[in-house]
Amino acid sequence: MPVVVDPDPETLETLLTTVPTGAHAIDRPDRLQAWLTNRPEEYVVVLGPQVELTAALALADGMRLSRPSTSVVLVRDEVDALVMRDSMHAGIRDVVPLKDTDAVRAAVDRAYQLYVALRGPGGAMHQGRMVTVFSPKGGVGKTTVSVNLAIALADKGARKVCLVDLDLAFGDVAITLQLFPSHTLEHAIGSEDAIDAPLLESLLTRHADSVMVLAAPSHPDVRERVSPMLVSRVLKTLRDSFDYIVVDTAPAFDEQTLTALDETDECIIVATLDVPTLKNVKVALETLEMLDIARGHRHLLLNRADDEVGLTPDRVESLLGMQIATRVESSMDIAAATNAGRPIMSGHPGHSSSLAMLELATRLTGEPVAPDSAGSSRPTHHAQTDRKAGLFRRKR
Repeated sequence: MPVVVDPDPETLETLLTTVPTGAHAIDRPDRLQAWLTNRPEEYVVVLGPQVELTAALALADGMRLSRPSTSVVLVRDEVDALVMRDSMHAGIRDVVPLKDTDAVRAAVDRAYQLYVALRGPGGAMHQGRMVTVFSPKGGVGKTTVSVNLAIALADKGARKVCLVDLDLAFGDVAITLQLFPSHTLEHAIGSEDAIDAPLLESLLTRHADSVMVLAAPSHPDVRERVSPMLVSRVLKTLRDSFDYIVVDTAPAFDEQTLTALDETDECIIVATLDVPTLKNVKVALETLEMLDIARGHRHLLLNRADDEVGLTPDRVESLLGMQIATRVESSMDIAAATNAGRPIMSGHPGHSSSLAMLELATRLTGEPVAPDSAGSSRPTHHAQTDRKAGLFRRKR
């Protein structure tokens, strides 16, 4: 897919409407290299007019030898002979004016044709990793965790992340992000045999924090028409287009949630410091163990971890027989940020809860968080890569 780079949000949005749906947006040229690493399927980089010419020429010159199948298209407010000459010497394929949307579109099409000619129609695919956020009890902050974790994983555009709302009856991802999607998972019903990347791209809604969202249906009665087969094929198809798929599930072991759990690489289990929730989480962990789901890849997130209710984190670990991976303290800032439609991870990246999400993202990716994401880097943890197969699996 195309990668569009420009520091100006309005220009970035204009260019995104010109290139094919599903293009990735990056607001800083120095993040481009991190994005392109291990992504041979990206066939064109579109550098917007706010990218300084010297930086654009340096990027293109470096990619000329390191990624000869990836074209660079330079977009300028005005195109003159000097810019054309320097661009040609740097290996830029096309230089087009911003106002000429047809020219931009044609340049991207030519880049794709060159890519196919050099690599073949299939290109080189990569498989994204799926992170499922689950809790058997509602009201523990699961959606808030899912939203902020997706933003942390995206790391301001360094990774391509899709957030899927699989709480099909009462999903709140869209409203939490102040999104008003024209399409949801409901529009894929009946298309189980035709699910592909272009179809899913038409159902996604872009959020400002470089996260694509597949929203839940707007009416609860649609849930029964979303088959496990549809869920499975949607998630498997998203793997081909995204680095990470974060799935916010319903607080129950329904068919759709079990399907997502069966597909998951990493499972985040959310708990709070109250006996009913911990009892349900204990049963849920036993169920996951019985079905051999995400064994060795389960991460316990303790939310509202500072509540004075007579239960300590150490007691929680003892009760559940599982170490706490991340702790998020109670804060009115989180609720205020959610109500404002600006998740805490976006509006206050230095907040303690944001740092907890960054630490969890580091644990999942095995990569250090960019220092400017929150003003500090986090320690690196190495994520596991083996996957499971089969829904009703037994312990060996």
